[in-house]
Amino acid sequence: MIEQQASCLELQICVATVASQSPKDDSLGSREHQKMDPTLIAKLTQWRHQLHMNPELSTREYQTAAFIVQKLSELGVSRIERLGETGVVGTIVREGSSSSVALRADTDALPIVEQNVFSHKSRQPGVMHACGHDGHIVMLLGAAVLLLKCPNWTGTVHLVFQPAEEGFGGARTLIDHGLFEKFTAHRIFGLHNWPGLDVGTVGIHRGAVMAASSALDITINGRSGHAAMPHMTSDPNLVLGYLVGALQSIVSRNVDPLDSAVVSVCIVQSGTARNQIPSSGTLAGTVRTLSHDVLSLVEKRMRLMAKGFGVAFDVEIDVDFRPGSAVVNSLHEVEIAAQAAHGMGLAVRHDLVPSMAAEDFGEYLRHVPGAYIWIGSGPAKNGHVLHNASYDFNDQVIPIGAQWMADVAMTSLER
Repeated sequence: MIEQQASCLELQICVATVASQSPKDDSLGSREHQKMDPTLIAKLTQWRHQLHMNPELSTREYQTAAFIVQKLSELGVSRIERLGETGVVGTIVREGSSSSVALRADTDALPIVEQNVFSHKSRQPGVMHACGHDGHIVMLLGAAVLLLKCPNWTGTVHLVFQPAEEGFGGARTLIDHGLFEKFTAHRIFGLHNWPGLDVGTVGIHRGAVMAASSALDITINGRSGHAAMPHMTSDPNLVLGYLVGALQSIVSRNVDPLDSAVVSVCIVQSGTARNQIPSSGTLAGTVRTLSHDVLSLVEKRMRLMAKGFGVAFDVEIDVDFRPGSAVVNSLHEVEIAAQAAHGMGLAVRHDLVPSMAAEDFGEYLRHVPGAYIWIGSGPAKNGHVLHNASYDFNDQVIPIGAQWMADVAMTSLER
């Protein structure tokens, strides 16, 4: 069990000085900030390495969930519940306020063969924590330590450990299992480590942060026949070829150039024989958007194209489109997130452009207001980029992220 200190100050004050920029401009560089007791940091780092060695794919995070439950129990979190197959929610309550807040960390790994050689590399063949979710888990556990030992707050904090973030709808699954009915939250906050942003710097967007990831599957059913007699068939391959090109025109000729959208067809499949025109073909891809209006426009155009090509080429076309939710911060919660970061002496940047990479944190923001921040994890070089086979979470970020999560919860409850 982690050795806990006697007060908030003892947990927070162990001053570490990092390079600072001009006090007139907090948009660049790092500033003096506080970090936690070294014993706590060492324990959290050990836990992070343990998680990194034992990654689990989306929807299969059984051992990870068991690890989280064990550590929450050891720390003294009295209310711990499983949600769905592999979700975990720990709740800390201080009487005196009806205010509540949720903090979220994702827990799944990726199907990537790790190329690192350090001692804590993945022991699971073909699976690795290539996005830093192992670090996110221990930062939230660290925040639990700080919240449990700090007496200067009242209300309810829900610690949400979410599985299946990597494109498998984990946030929506927890919501469907009653997350906000069982664990009432007035706000929700989350973070992601961000290579390319200095350690000690956080990016907080006023509005869109990350894109909605919407899944696209199109099936074309025609009539098969001999390759030498195409006039006796309805060729799905011909339609596939036209559709791949036409779908790209949605962004270039329908979406306002000042808006952002991506349509990428990544899988095209049909046929089993060189001399047969097949009866069916499929394509699959992803759509990324930052606003609901653009998402609706893209979906409308895709369905109209499919309908038109179906009539023109005498085939049946089925469009399966599963829209996601963009991560769009609420402005009041942005202020709370920034206040917590400034209180730690961190540099705060509001000038970063959104990423077209996706995060299902946006599903939560459809139900409660909140904010999602990027926390700098250092230079993006030598494999230190997300989803790279040589990536490893920067352990220097653990105390910063843990402290921010605890502070943003207490700041939210005060508001």
